[in-house]
Amino acid sequence: MNNPFKLVALQETPTPQTFNEQAYLAVNPDVAEAVRLGKIRSGWVHFKKFGHIEGRRQKVADDELATPENFDEARYLAVNPDARQAIALGQFASGRAHFDQRGRAQGRRQQRASDIPALRARKLAAVRPLLLDPETPLSNSGKFIFSDEAALRADVCADDMPISENGYDDETVEWIEALADGLILDVGAGYRPVYYSNVVNFEMMDYSTTDVVGVAHRLPFKDDAFDGVISIAVLEHVKDPFRCAAEIARVLKPGGWLKCCVPFLQPLHGYPHHYFNMTHEGLRALFEGRLTIERQEVTNPTHPIWAIAWQLRSWSQGLPPRARKQFLRTRVQDLIAYPGPLLEKPWARQLPREKLFELAAATILYARKPAAESAAESIANSAP
Repeated sequence: MNNPFKLVALQETPTPQTFNEQAYLAVNPDVAEAVRLGKIRSGWVHFKKFGHIEGRRQKVADDELATPENFDEARYLAVNPDARQAIALGQFASGRAHFDQRGRAQGRRQQRASDIPALRARKLAAVRPLLLDPETPLSNSGKFIFSDEAALRADVCADDMPISENGYDDETVEWIEALADGLILDVGAGYRPVYYSNVVNFEMMDYSTTDVVGVAHRLPFKDDAFDGVISIAVLEHVKDPFRCAAEIARVLKPGGWLKCCVPFLQPLHGYPHHYFNMTHEGLRALFEGRLTIERQEVTNPTHPIWAIAWQLRSWSQGLPPRARKQFLRTRVQDLIAYPGPLLEKPWARQLPREKLFELAAATILYARKPAAESAAESIANSAP
């Protein structure tokens, strides 16, 4: 397999010297929202006060300073539309002429060269023999696409769906690096801030780091295809997690490893839908009989403190100002007392319906079985 190990970082840890406002806000949407609402003056202020302590990251710049040594015609014109227009009007013979006569003195920039297309091409060449249909053509963007576009859009439902973006923890990075000569499938990868040559990013959404577009309950790979499988915060978003788990087990090589994480006490969060949270026993039940369960753990990234902080933060964000202030002054001692009397507090009564469903202890469904004639009519109406 001609696929040497390499990685491309799409995000970086900023320093006071490298900080970039736009790049920082691009990967910290909560900070961008706080700036928009006037809660904090800028991303720079947030970084100085909080971000450097929290280990916040920023997007790696898409462009670079153009110099005589690194100049590239296509990449220069890609980010300098006025130069393209000047060439079209016959004012300059080329982008290089524009750069030599104007752009260099003006400190013009050009699109940064990306290693990802070449890495993806080598990776997917190694993946091709593992496909159920090895003759599947690559898309115009150099990816394998296995989802019908119309059906995918119908399932997603919203063009403004938030990007699912998470980095790997240290343990997962170690596992990836240890399998430098193998292939790992990341089921439901979302957007990954580091692109690895040996990790196949499988996702229903076509992000810039996605390699294969498809759905988790119908993986387009042969049995025993991958040395490892990663599935992080994915199976709560599928309608049939048992079917997806069976597919994951099917494509894993004998002796291959799986790392699967599913939320237990996280609030409702849809990318685009959120169906099932799981206890550790429920997660175990998905794979028992198919894989040997070696261990189950709660690590720092899945510690209960994250669940508590998420619940309380989201609760406070859903309240009107006066009720929010009262809620934020409530002591933990008060919250862990018998909750009955607390239902009369403004911060409980004024919680909007969408927050009630997001944070509910339980939800209740009411239904009725259709009358026999109604069922028959429904079947008749649905017949071709």
